[in-house]
Amino acid sequence: MIYNVKEIFLTIQGEGYNSGKKATFCRFSGCNLWNGLENSKKTAKCNFCDTDFVGINGENGGKYTEVSLINKIEKISNCNNNIKKFIVFTGGEPLLQLNEQLIKKLKKKNYKIAVETNGTIKAPKGIDWICVSPKIKNKIVLNYGNEIKLVYPQRGLKLKNFENLNFDHYYLQPLYNDKYDQNLKKTLEIIMKYPKWKLSLQTHKFIGIK
Repeated sequence: MIYNVKEIFLTIQGEGYNSGKKATFCRFSGCNLWNGLENSKKTAKCNFCDTDFVGINGENGGKYTEVSLINKIEKISNCNNNIKKFIVFTGGEPLLQLNEQLIKKLKKKNYKIAVETNGTIKAPKGIDWICVSPKIKNKIVLNYGNEIKLVYPQRGLKLKNFENLNFDHYYLQPLYNDKYDQNLKKTLEIIMKYPKWKLSLQTHKFIGIK
């Protein structure tokens, strides 16, 4: 299999449960909810994405075989194999490309494997941490995991529709756009009403890292 990768980089996880943790990010190209082109964003199934996942021209981006991708991840992670390493597969939609064979090979290299997904595709076996970020216009297939993270507000969003899904942690994350201050205020207000949900902030944007 050939993997189309937008970028691979070493950073600090900026949001959700693992916020503050050193992580290697592998961002796959492509998504099943938006083609990534601005002229189609208004009519896309997800129309508030703030990530560039188009093409393979990012940092360490390219077309990779399984072997070459693992080698590149190892080089960027720059850790002794005796130390548990943390890798986050994201996108776009990573489950369009991430498969069980790649997961198995990385686990043999002592990686804890996380995925950030929109939840519309079933996950392969072996993933250690599943974060689902649903877009309410789309049916969720992956209705279980370690954390669910809803961007807030979304038109028509009803939190009660998600509270009975099988997740350990429930997060609301303010929509990052030109109305961020308003979105943050609304998010804080709704969390006070629904205490099952916790606040997730995109701290990487505040401290100037990826």
